[in-house]
Amino acid sequence: MAEYGELNVGQLVREFYDGDAFLVGFTTHSGTVTAASDWGATPERKRVRPALPESYESMFHNLGMERFVCDLRSEGKAKAILARPRLERAIGVIYLPQTERVSHYFEARLAEQFDAVIHIDQTTALAPLERHAQWEMGEPPETYPTGI
Repeated sequence: MAEYGELNVGQLVREFYDGDAFLVGFTTHSGTVTAASDWGATPERKRVRPALPESYESMFHNLGMERFVCDLRSEGKAKAILARPRLERAIGVIYLPQTERVSHYFEARLAEQFDAVIHIDQTTALAPLERHAQWEMGEPPETYPTGI
């Protein structure tokens, strides 16, 4: 993002604290997430699509581990591999599975972006304190309305 002149919270925190920050990234291959379809919209329980093959998330999935932490502060093979540019998926307040490649993936170098990465291969959506029918039902199946 920095190469395109864009700022993110992590970069701003590093600059403000003059390098005394510890930035942790979270990745997932698939599962569910609680997110909205637009700013200010009602959060829904959504299925997270399996990560694209050329992404960090897919590479982590292919390791065959349910979850792990990777410390990127010291030099080593992991840091060297994660310093190479690759697609990274960002899921936050908004998640749009139907436009995921365009709206949620960007090229990144995890070793430069974070001090550590936590990978959870399959996530489970957080349940809101005040549940509503739309969250309980989740999003319609991908085969909606035909059911095929």
